[in-house]
Amino acid sequence: MKLAPYCRILARGQGRSRSFTQEEAREAMRIILDGEGDPEAIGAILTLLRMKGEVAEEIAGFAEAARETLPQISRPALDWPSYAAGRTRGLPFFLLSARLVASGGHKVLMHGWNSERHMDASASVRSALSLVGIPQATSVEEAGALLDSTGIAYLPLECFQPVMLDLLRLRDRLGVRSCVNTVLRVLNPAKAPASVQGVFHPPYRELQADAGKLLGQKSLTVIKGGGGEFERNPTKATALFGLRDGTAHEAMAPEILPETQKLNQGWTDQTLLARLWSGDWSDPFAEAVVLGTAALALETLGVSEPQAEAERLWECRKAAVEA
Repeated sequence: MKLAPYCRILARGQGRSRSFTQEEAREAMRIILDGEGDPEAIGAILTLLRMKGEVAEEIAGFAEAARETLPQISRPALDWPSYAAGRTRGLPFFLLSARLVASGGHKVLMHGWNSERHMDASASVRSALSLVGIPQATSVEEAGALLDSTGIAYLPLECFQPVMLDLLRLRDRLGVRSCVNTVLRVLNPAKAPASVQGVFHPPYRELQADAGKLLGQKSLTVIKGGGGEFERNPTKATALFGLRDGTAHEAMAPEILPETQKLNQGWTDQTLLARLWSGDWSDPFAEAVVLGTAALALETLGVSEPQAEAERLWECRKAAVEA
């Protein structure tokens, strides 16, 4: 019964229902995370929010409640969420981008969960982690230790917020996506000062940027990325939404390569990721994906001339591999 008042806010009927305030959203999510919400009420709230469309205050309030249940994770420089299904993306080259950023001395915490239900094996993030040299943590504490020792870590959702994973999986029962997907993208569990986020549907760029501002995020870049991940197509201009110094920011990143191509080139062998990093395989388009995505992340971190810095780090990687 504790969630009944929150159901009424959303479902009073035409002219009487309204969106949650940020505080109401925070309190509703606290009840859910404490295990005190009836399943029927949880499903009703998620469905009603889906029908009316979430607002930034609701997303921010839910994220605040989820953060409050977490121990403080060793604070990285950059938060990098990964929660897309990856159905249209192809190989997850953005993992190499994250590693490249970390190689420049910027600690990167990746966190996520990728549904196995509709995912091609080549698009799987977790199976590619070991190939690209990104360690996977089994706990919040281990994630902090990995950040300190290697500068980068991937923290699975089930290892730090299992109830949110249960909510995410309600999609299979409800039949539709819920706002939990968006909440997890803006969650930033370690409260990093900078965050990069991808979306599949363009309207969510503004929603996530607005929620980030309410959450006190200082620097944020949101793009319509490959399969919903933070991964840019180097043959297309990319619209950037987000925050700089806590204020709204919009920009356009021009194309890097002249001829338009699909991000998914049909590659299915994940070992190509390791071979690209080692230099055993070379492809101009794949390299442009990695460097272009890394440059956007570096710009979010406040690095001047981020594309040149991404190229420098790539050459340093090459020299280290050949040494």
